[in-house]
Amino acid sequence: MDFAKLREKMVYEQIFRRGIDDQNILNAFTDVERHLFVPEDKRSVSYEDYPIPLSCGQTISQPYMVALMIKALCLSPGMKVLEIGTGSGYQAAVLCAMGADLYTIEINEVLAKSAQDLLKALGYNCKAVVGDGGLGWPEQIVFDRIIVSAATDKAPKEWGNQLKSGGLIVAPIGGFLHQYLAVFEKQNEYDLIRKDICQCVFVPLSGKYGRKTPEE
Repeated sequence: MDFAKLREKMVYEQIFRRGIDDQNILNAFTDVERHLFVPEDKRSVSYEDYPIPLSCGQTISQPYMVALMIKALCLSPGMKVLEIGTGSGYQAAVLCAMGADLYTIEINEVLAKSAQDLLKALGYNCKAVVGDGGLGWPEQIVFDRIIVSAATDKAPKEWGNQLKSGGLIVAPIGGFLHQYLAVFEKQNEYDLIRKDICQCVFVPLSGKYGRKTPEE
C-alpha cells in the first residue's frame, strides 16, 4: 500500500478540510507514519476516519480527534507537555514532531513498553514512564500543557497542581457515553476555567480516578 499517499489524503480530507489549517499541525500529521502505530493486521485501515482498537481494550483515536485536541492545546515548540495515556505512542510522536518537550505516562505496562520501544526506534525523544496518569507525573514538574487521552468525571486536582498559571489542559470529561472534549485554563494558583469544544467518546481513565463500571 502507498501509505504516504494515504497519509496525505488523511491530512487533507480529515483534518485540513475540517478547519484545522495550522501548518505545524498539518506538517506533523504528514510526517508521522500512523500505520506504524497500529496493529499489523489493521494497517490497511491506518488512515481511515475512525478509531482503531489496540490490545487491552484501548484504542488509537480518530485522526481528526487527535488533531482537534492538539489544536486546542495551542502548542508552541519547546513547551513542556504532559501526555496522560501514551497508548500506541501515535499522539506522542505527533507532539514530538511539533517540537514539544514531552513527558508521557501510561498505566498499562504492555502498551507502555511497546510505545516506548517504537518511539525510540523512530527517533522521537520523550520521557516515558509506566504509572497512574490520574496522579500526574511522578516527580514534581510544572507543565505548560497537559493532554489526556482517556475520559474522567472531572480533572483531578493533581493535574492542576502540575500546571503553570496560564497553562491549558485538554481532556475528555464525562461518563461512558456522554463526554465533552474540554479545555481547562489555569487562571491563578487554584482555579481551572473550563470551556467545552464538542461531544466525544473516549475509553475511561484507569487508576485512582477511573470508573470501574458504567453504573458508578
